[in-house]
Amino acid sequence: MNQDRIQRRMIRRETHSSRALPSIISACVLMVVFLWLAAEAVLWILKDQPLLASPSQMLQWLVDLPDTTLPAGMAATGAGLGILGLLLLGLAVGRGRKARRSLASQRAAVVVDDDVIAAALSNTTRLAAGLAPGQATTTVGGRSVRVQVRPTSGVPLDLESVTTVVDGELAAFALDRRASSSVRVLNQGAVGQ
Repeated sequence: MNQDRIQRRMIRRETHSSRALPSIISACVLMVVFLWLAAEAVLWILKDQPLLASPSQMLQWLVDLPDTTLPAGMAATGAGLGILGLLLLGLAVGRGRKARRSLASQRAAVVVDDDVIAAALSNTTRLAAGLAPGQATTTVGGRSVRVQVRPTSGVPLDLESVTTVVDGELAAFALDRRASSSVRVLNQGAVGQ
């Protein structure tokens, strides 16, 4: 494998969550159920005592189930199995992305947490606007970066220059997934900052 392919693979492993644990748990549960059913079938063929129930007893139980169970119990069981199925389907098909992004680098695979990017953007915004700590907050989402600026009361803030600084900092990061930025200046100012 060449170096570029190895780096892409390392970045993918760090930015996407593994589905190994849900897969292993599902496979183990299914394996135990099928082994139990196989053991019951073998014991039934050998005319030996069943572990829990013989195949004929299980079939009879299934046939009698609608008559012996309350409708609310059947509905609750069906809903529970439906939710479990949707959960497993969601785990299988879901995005599986972690809150991390890779930065462009010629020498190494660089992966940065979204919180680190948000803190860097907040600090850059705060310094560019001449604000005190805590007056700029940033939230990094899947494809968006939202910056909220709380200006000092009575001091005008140039929204266009702050937006330019944020866009420049995002471009300097050279993120693997492009993120659009939005800067919002809050109406309520900070007193005495």
